Amino acid sequence: MIGQRFAVIGLGQFGSAIARNLSERGAEVIAIDYNEDNVEALKDHVAYAVTLDATDKKALQSQNIEDMDAVVVSIGENFQGLLLCTFILQELEVKRIIARAQGPTQRKILEKMGVTEILSPEDEVGNNVAEQLVNPSVLMCMTLPDDFEIVEIKAPKAVISRSLDDIGLRVKYKVNLITVLRQSEKDGKHHIIGVPKSDTQIEENDIIVVFGKTRNIDRFIEINN
Repeated sequence: MIGQRFAVIGLGQFGSAIARNLSERGAEVIAIDYNEDNVEALKDHVAYAVTLDATDKKALQSQNIEDMDAVVVSIGENFQGLLLCTFILQELEVKRIIARAQGPTQRKILEKMGVTEILSPEDEVGNNVAEQLVNPSVLMCMTLPDDFEIVEIKAPKAVISRSLDDIGLRVKYKVNLITVLRQSEKDGKHHIIGVPKSDTQIEENDIIVVFGKTRNIDRFIEINN
């Protein structure tokens, strides 16, 4: 990511988090917002922070926005402004545009405009909460297209002290294991153990990260808890 250049437009909580994370990963980040307080709060965490109207084509051009590797439009309070900003970026032939949508209607409008990368943080939070309510052992759930998901699960009781080969995630449940997070004796935190092998044993307090169809993951949790 070092050497890549990104712009983040809209510095609310969501946009600011993206800008900070990109900067921490070594990218050059330009943070843009019409609110001077939002810009001031972020200026020491990114390469450049500027106060301007992102619906003004000339203002965006003054920042060489068309030269960015990608532009994230995370304007949350003004959807009309987000649409206009996105349209201008398309006119300027920005290589990659990632836009935020709040709800299915906004998503459909952005899709009609030809935007293929759309973020819906509110939906992701809702999916996580719903999954955790249904399955308390689920710590994180990332919903993917076509009823697939990636889920972090507290190791079910029935798989503890068993090898991955014995558990048969793929064969019995049609679920793939991505990795295992194991609690460290030193700091008490969970750390990734790397790429698990077939003889890797699941230990008490492990967190397993799995990928598969929602119904298959639910079945695995139900049978083994």
